[in-house]
Amino acid sequence: MSNKPKEATTGRRDFLKLAGLGTVVGGAALVSGGKASEAVEPVPGKGSGYRETEHVRTFYSTARF
Repeated sequence: MSNKPKEATTGRRDFLKLAGLGTVVGGAALVSGGKASEAVEPVPGKGSGYRETEHVRTFYSTARF
């Protein structure tokens, strides 16, 4: 038995399968017509925009900072 690690190789046929799959996924994304997300306008007069929400407080308490 050999202790050499196996090299990751992709044959020509595997490459063509992956290329075809990428084309299908790209076409599906175009057809679905995904809506672009809109940027949230910052509230004037508020600091840097950082908000310590309940989710953030929970993370801080579980991470024990």
